[in-house]
Amino acid sequence: MISKLPRWVEYGTFLLALNAGFINAVGLLGFKHQSVSHLSGTATLLGTGAMSAGFNDLLYLFGVLFSFVMGAAISGYFLRGEALKLGRNYSALLCLEATFLCGASYLLIGDFSYGIYLASAACGLQNALATTYSGAVVRTTHVTGIFTDLGIMLGAVLRGGPFDKRRALLFSLIVLGFILGGTLGALGFANLAFYSLLIPAGVCLFLALFYSVYKAKHKAV
Repeated sequence: MISKLPRWVEYGTFLLALNAGFINAVGLLGFKHQSVSHLSGTATLLGTGAMSAGFNDLLYLFGVLFSFVMGAAISGYFLRGEALKLGRNYSALLCLEATFLCGASYLLIGDFSYGIYLASAACGLQNALATTYSGAVVRTTHVTGIFTDLGIMLGAVLRGGPFDKRRALLFSLIVLGFILGGTLGALGFANLAFYSLLIPAGVCLFLALFYSVYKAKHKAV
């Protein structure tokens, strides 16, 4: 049951969703209006552009897709499992995500557009960090599935089924975090341009430190 979720999961997913919303807002405002935290729109653009877009544009879109998958592959290789579990080395992967975001900021500030690939890889890596826990799908870089799950829960309640408050709280925190992140990302980009990517990088480092301390504390108990 999702009621077994430790509190660190809820705090962490909120901050990770906020991070993704922030990065995606910077993407929409600075990367040719290109989302980087999820791939539905990018895949559609790749499909629709196959008949009209130039080779360089198609290669660019494919690069975004490929980078996201490679970021997720890094998490998949090191985590060796889908379930959220205390003790896994999430800290190192969060530090790697921060490194990707710092690299993306550096390249984009220098007007190297392929910095977007590092930002996309960072989102792919993050999305694979939190996958499932006790049957609950936990995604932090897009909210389509979260809204779908909330709709399913609502339908079940209208049918007379039980209402899982803990699951609803978790999903609501992800949605709130993503939307708030988008607002902060827009403000950050307006004032700092691509330097603003250093902010979500800092959040990743904070989460890595927090998780390391939390893990060490519970090992000592």
